[in-house]
Amino acid sequence: MLELRRLRLLNVLATEGTVTATAEAVHISGPAVSQQLAQLERETGVQLVERVGRRLRLTEAGLLLVAHTRIVLDQLAAAEADLVALGTEIAGTVRVAAFSSAMGTLVAETWQQLRAEHAPRIRLQLTTLEPEQGLDALMRGDADIVIAYSYELAPGPMPTSVERQALLADPVVLAVAAGDPLNAPRSRPLPVPLAELADRDWLVPDAMSACYRMVEHACRAAGFVPRTVAKCAEFSAMLALVAAGEAVALVPQLATLHRPENVALLPITPATARHIFTLTRPGGARHPAVRVVLEHLAEAAGAV
Repeated sequence: MLELRRLRLLNVLATEGTVTATAEAVHISGPAVSQQLAQLERETGVQLVERVGRRLRLTEAGLLLVAHTRIVLDQLAAAEADLVALGTEIAGTVRVAAFSSAMGTLVAETWQQLRAEHAPRIRLQLTTLEPEQGLDALMRGDADIVIAYSYELAPGPMPTSVERQALLADPVVLAVAAGDPLNAPRSRPLPVPLAELADRDWLVPDAMSACYRMVEHACRAAGFVPRTVAKCAEFSAMLALVAAGEAVALVPQLATLHRPENVALLPITPATARHIFTLTRPGGARHPAVRVVLEHLAEAAGAV
C-alpha cells in the first residue's frame, strides 16, 4: 500500500526539482526528504528519480506515478470540499496567492468586504506570487485560490487539472509623461498606433517576465524592435521613470491605478489585453468559504 504522505512529497519534488527546494516547500529537512523518497522507491520496487547535475529528474515510472498522484490529490480535495459543503457554517481560512497588482486592488477590496461581512468566520492568508509560482503552490496544496493572468500576445501554458474562472480583461495601455506631445489636446486622434513609436525610447519589464514577451511581440508586429533604455522589475518603477523622462512604456491598466500624477495613459492600436482569472483545484470552489471569496473577487473585478 502506497502512503499518501510520500506520494505528496514526490508530487512536490516534480515541481521543485531539488531536494533542498522540496524540503523548504514541505517544511522538513533535506535528509528526511531523501529518506522518504527512498522508502517510496522500495515500496514501488522501481526507480522513481535520477540525478542530473544538481537536480533530480523523475524517471518514466516517477512521471507515471506523479500523474496518478495528482488525480488522487484532486479527488481528495474535492471530497473534502464536498464534506465541508454539507455543513451550514461558512467559515475557515482561505489561502490566496496573487500577483502584485491584483493583490493591491482586487484582493485588497475583497479583504475589506470580507472583514465587514464575514469576520471573524472567514480569514484570508495572503501571498504575493507571480502566476507560475502561484500555480506551483496550488498544485502542492499550499494555496486554495490563485489569481493569475495570461497576455493575449504571450499566453502561458495552463494545466487541465485546475478550474479557471474569468475575472476581467485588463487592457494594455501606453504610459507617457503628461507633457509628452502624444498627450497634447487634439494633437492626434486616439488610439495611438504602435508603429508610430518606433523612434521613441522605451522602458520595458524584466526580460524573464510575460509582460516583456508581450511588449516584444506587440512591437515586432508593429514592425520594429523597441529601443530599450531601462528594464524594470516593478511597474511602479517603470511608471516613475515614465514620469521623469522622455521614454514610453506599455503596461496593463490594473498596474497603473496608483501611478504618478504626471503620467498619462493612452489607448493603443492594435489593442491587446491580459486576461485575469482565478484558479482552484478541482472541487475546491465548492468549499463554502472559498466560494464566498471567489464571489467577492468577482465583484471587485466588476467594480474595476
